[in-house]
Amino acid sequence: MDVKIRIENLRLFYGMSEILKGITIDVYTSMITGFMGPAGSGKSSLISIINRMIDFEEGIRIEGNVHMDGSNILDGTIDQISLRRRVGTVFAVPIPLPRSVYENIAYGPRLQGIRERSRLNTIVEESLKKAFLWDEVKDRLHTSALKLSGGQQQRLCLARTLATKPEVILLDEPCSGLDPISTAKIEEALSELKKEFTIILVSNNTKQIARITDFAAFFYMGQLIEYGSTEKLFTNPSEKKTEDYIQGKFG
Repeated sequence: MDVKIRIENLRLFYGMSEILKGITIDVYTSMITGFMGPAGSGKSSLISIINRMIDFEEGIRIEGNVHMDGSNILDGTIDQISLRRRVGTVFAVPIPLPRSVYENIAYGPRLQGIRERSRLNTIVEESLKKAFLWDEVKDRLHTSALKLSGGQQQRLCLARTLATKPEVILLDEPCSGLDPISTAKIEEALSELKKEFTIILVSNNTKQIARITDFAAFFYMGQLIEYGSTEKLFTNPSEKKTEDYIQGKFG
């Protein structure tokens, strides 16, 4: 298996507080890697380092390395805008642009210099199909995205991310506010998307992690407690704390 992202002894400080405590983990190409753990365990902070959104925070200090395809993305010479083109992010709360469904998807490609209508049409259709949304909105492309249901808006945000053709997709609790049907559609989409993208899924839903990830990491209070194949973690965890969390004894 090829390593897409290699995290080595990563530590994150907010002022005097240590949020991440020496995290070392490999994220493999064309796999879904799940980050799970109770609130405050550092999962979202970790992905905000991977997409460098952490840079907008004040009073932080980062130690360690995060390599993507061999290059350290924490190196001061790395262009953050170029990095964020390579790393797409879908957040817990869908935030569609106050524009049409079509314009939501076409917005990113236009920023990348694509102006040809036929090419944009193709990108919009392909992205919506990959997000399992095309059949539901193909006759509503020019209506406001704000009129879509919550589950549709989240898949629209996923499609919008796909339209810019990233290499890595980060999803931070993407199904936290969704009904089971919408959740199932997003999970189905992710299972297909891993053929083309490297995916990191942050979720407090252990059943979701068990269903759709290939590898899983359990975090607790800023520490990586256990990491391995999802099957191994859920059937024969090495750490008692991992077993207790999976069984719902805390979290």
